[in-house]
Amino acid sequence: MRNRQLSCLSRLVILTGAAFLMAPIAPEAAPQAPPVDTALAHRYFQEAGDLCKKDDGSLWGVSLCGPMLFVDRATRAVVANQGDREGHLTRDGEVFVGKLPERVNIANTATDWAGVRWTMIIWPLPEDRFDRADMMAHELWHRIQNDLGLPGSGPSNNHLDSVEGRVWLQLEWRALQEALIDRGEARRAHVKDALTFRSYRRRLFPDADSEERALEMHEGLAGYTGAKLSGRPDMARQVARRLAEAEKADTFVRSFAYASGPAYGALLDETGVSWRKGLRPENDLGLILRQALSIEPPRDLKGEAERAAVNYRGGALRASETEREDKRRRLVAMHKARLVEGPVLVLPLRKMQMQFNPNNLQPLDSLGTVYPDIRIVDLWGILTVSKGALMGPSFDKIQVPAPADPGGRTVQGDGWTLELEAGWSLTPGERKGDFTLRKSP
Repeated sequence: MRNRQLSCLSRLVILTGAAFLMAPIAPEAAPQAPPVDTALAHRYFQEAGDLCKKDDGSLWGVSLCGPMLFVDRATRAVVANQGDREGHLTRDGEVFVGKLPERVNIANTATDWAGVRWTMIIWPLPEDRFDRADMMAHELWHRIQNDLGLPGSGPSNNHLDSVEGRVWLQLEWRALQEALIDRGEARRAHVKDALTFRSYRRRLFPDADSEERALEMHEGLAGYTGAKLSGRPDMARQVARRLAEAEKADTFVRSFAYASGPAYGALLDETGVSWRKGLRPENDLGLILRQALSIEPPRDLKGEAERAAVNYRGGALRASETEREDKRRRLVAMHKARLVEGPVLVLPLRKMQMQFNPNNLQPLDSLGTVYPDIRIVDLWGILTVSKGALMGPSFDKIQVPAPADPGGRTVQGDGWTLELEAGWSLTPGERKGDFTLRKSP
């Protein structure tokens, strides 16, 4: 799921009848355009079909073609390239239209709805044809990734919000940028530096290798697929620019793989090795590239990493990250006061679907991760958050500030709304002032 995707926040338009009553004579209202332009949607479906046919399964061994949905966030209006299996969609010329139920989250992702596994993309799509093809190919890959034996995964990678995690990740990216632009021995030298920074970072954080690998094999490969099939000329330079842009993100914890994956994929393609066939979740793109170029790991990993860092402006980078860390600690203290130390509502997660922005997550040390804006659908109902919620490190619970009034089917608190399913209600929690959920027997 790429923000591409999730970085776009909901847009809400409210029209009030009072505004029309104020005008004694109003011109006849023009017909309102549908939320999704069906003719344009059909054209985009054709573009996706052409992209799939051109690839013809050569990239991953299977076709990317399949059911697609375009969804308008504000109205939940849907335009699809085929019908569903439960009769929710109706034909409208060359496409199918309907409305997405409230219990289905809206995001750029693969989703199961109405008996069909869809590629869902938020409307409107990018106007630039290369950006549009990149987005569609990225999301089309998510629909087939389970068939490839590469199931979705969403580890937090909270270590990438620390000074050391961020410094060594960005040094890896800078070395990869140079490798994508250079050729021959210069490229090999930059790749060696990138892999040294990568290995040293993972030595500093014991779980980093498995967590980073999991997200690279999920969003990283999707990002590579989008870049590869976008049709842009000189993929390597385009991916290098993406790495440079990635450094400007507020956080890397859930979004770093969007930049790293395409970079390693592009460099692996340049080696000529057949690296995609038989790929498994436990594989590591960096290790595959190391083997393809016969690069030996350094004996003195720390010393070599520190020496190489000088070539990529490592000193200035560390200074800026130290300054950022001071701001982060103040933010952590604020979140702890609001979401941990004060009264909270703790919601257990049982059969969760979530919609969120991966570009603004804020780790809260060992307590979990703050999601500034998130929508969760679970057995107990729908939680919509706009001012931050704390997700537990095991994804087994989420908590928000306690409500002033815990009664009713719709409960509200500071920056959140909870719409409860029938039979569910709030009950006092473990601490005084806390609340949790209970289901009537």
